[in-house]
Amino acid sequence: MSGEIPPAQPPPDPPHHELVHPLSLWRQRHNPLYRCTDRLQTRIALALLLLVPVLGLAATLAVGDAAHRHYRAAAEHQRQSLRLTTAVLTHDAPDHPEPGSAEARENRYPATVRFTDPSGRTRTAETGVLPGLKAGSSVHVWVDADGAIAEPPMTAAQIRSRTMGWGLVAFLTVLLAGAAAYRCATVVLRRRNLAEWDTEWAETAPRWTTSP
Repeated sequence: MSGEIPPAQPPPDPPHHELVHPLSLWRQRHNPLYRCTDRLQTRIALALLLLVPVLGLAATLAVGDAAHRHYRAAAEHQRQSLRLTTAVLTHDAPDHPEPGSAEARENRYPATVRFTDPSGRTRTAETGVLPGLKAGSSVHVWVDADGAIAEPPMTAAQIRSRTMGWGLVAFLTVLLAGAAAYRCATVVLRRRNLAEWDTEWAETAPRWTTSP
């Protein structure tokens, strides 16, 4: 009576969670234990190593160009639809804890101002002003067609910064997509390897068992 077939013990897995160096992948091709699935995984890794940087750069340039054109058009629309006018503070602005410092020159505190809208009406609204300004001080504000205070048109530096941000997002998206594709491929290949190993072990194990 033959003994029971022991459970299959698959060989240790090569690292699947990260792309390995192309030279090490090339050396593995001469290994006699190298499987077809290993060869396929190598080709997938090499293809991704070549394609991801190229596709990432192409996506960065395409998205960056689209973002730059969008923000430049938006800034031009803002310049045409907004009007720069002079407003007067109705009360003193809060003082900064460190007057004269670089931080004080950059900070803006909310304050109520009075100004004349495009239709000639006198209005009051809240806007950000430098700290320490006294009541009656004049400040420049941007006003839209409805007479409401609006954000100033985007500057060239703001357009450039937002464009670079979208370009970086595009590159990272391609990078993550490449990593996800490689991960999915390794999972599928590992399942195939385990299935083949179980099949081969079921055929081989009976030859290793002995009869009492």
